[in-house]
Amino acid sequence: MSSESSSFNRRSMLKTLTAGAVYSLAASELVQAKSLANTPASLQVPKGVTPEALAKDESFWAKVALFYDKAEGIVNLEHGYWGKMSRPVQTAYLENTEMVNTQLSYYARKEYNQDLVDSANKVAAALGAKDGEVVLTRNATESIHNLLRQYNDFKPGETVLFTDIDYPSFKETMQWLAKSRDVEPVEVIIPPQANQQQILDLYVKAFDSNPKLKLMLLTHASNQHGLILPVAKIADAAKQRGIDVVCDCAQSWGLLDFKITDLNVDWAGFNLHKWIGSPVGVGALYMKQGSLTKISPYPGETDPDNTLTYKRVHTATTNFAATLTVPTAIDFHQSIGPANKDARLRYLHSLWATEAKKMPHIEVLGGSDAESSSGMGAFRLTGKTSFEDVTQLQKRLENEFGVFTVVRKGLASGCCIRVTPQVFVSAAEIATLTDALRKLA
Repeated sequence: MSSESSSFNRRSMLKTLTAGAVYSLAASELVQAKSLANTPASLQVPKGVTPEALAKDESFWAKVALFYDKAEGIVNLEHGYWGKMSRPVQTAYLENTEMVNTQLSYYARKEYNQDLVDSANKVAAALGAKDGEVVLTRNATESIHNLLRQYNDFKPGETVLFTDIDYPSFKETMQWLAKSRDVEPVEVIIPPQANQQQILDLYVKAFDSNPKLKLMLLTHASNQHGLILPVAKIADAAKQRGIDVVCDCAQSWGLLDFKITDLNVDWAGFNLHKWIGSPVGVGALYMKQGSLTKISPYPGETDPDNTLTYKRVHTATTNFAATLTVPTAIDFHQSIGPANKDARLRYLHSLWATEAKKMPHIEVLGGSDAESSSGMGAFRLTGKTSFEDVTQLQKRLENEFGVFTVVRKGLASGCCIRVTPQVFVSAAEIATLTDALRKLA
């Protein structure tokens, strides 16, 4: 297929999909909705409708999609990298950028510190945490790296634990800890498909097999295939054995509806620019009140009483405007409803994954039960697990079918294609992927 014909077909396809997404909106209603799509207050969520029922209402989600500027020419199912800002968030970000660029250091020296605290407290409230338990960072990677590198309670010969489904950079950091702190690394392998009980049993077995285990990395939602772990139960089993837990929530907040207290962990790292929809470059670090002793302040910082979460990071000069826009992102996220977003993303996943599981040439990865599955998912051609195999598959999906995805590597079972729709993706766009999967046979 030539590049010209490919581009033409994609443009035609996207026009058809866009028309299908708003088929249930009258012309006058559509014009009005577009004109109002710059303020969260204009999004009216139906009352008395369960999240599961609302998830299937294409008319409602077509209205949600009007709050986003969508690119034409490709069905983008790779939103796990970072999330698109809604129009209200983008407008606030541009206004904040203009203000900061005008006021410069006069604003930064006199007012920014309080605005930073206010934004952090907004995140804490949305997470169900207390003021002072959350500090903003540049991303979840910075948050998790600081927690792991600054952990100070090792004794020689103790053990650290991680799994193959953890974020690659964090697995490398755990290996670095083992070398630099004279501790032993243990990696647990999670099956390509797993349920809550299987996952819990694997962790408990690892705990009992490693009596010197001191620190573990625990992922809430795997970045590779969206597998959801029973974090609270695993953390409870760990705490009973004196094992400390660092929880990676980089992909989970906004993808799933939860509060930090639901997870039963003392330390966690988050991204706000993925499923919450803030500008790129904002993450968060959570440290439960009273848990700071084992995590040293950032080198060069001091906290004699171990009470100041913000002393665990040192981000230096950051994007002021992005931080100032966090409250608007939280407001828009909450205007849709965290439970509604969770249900919609799970529904979109089910549309393609349910059909793909019936195809003998497709292997679907991730959760094998509802509790272990999320809106993120992954697949590969049966028996084709190498990086070369999956890279070729990604290119075919993009060039032949106009569907953009991403290759993920790091699983013990091999590489895969990750699929991550967002709330503005329509069922018609998901159908494009499903049709492509059938034609791959």
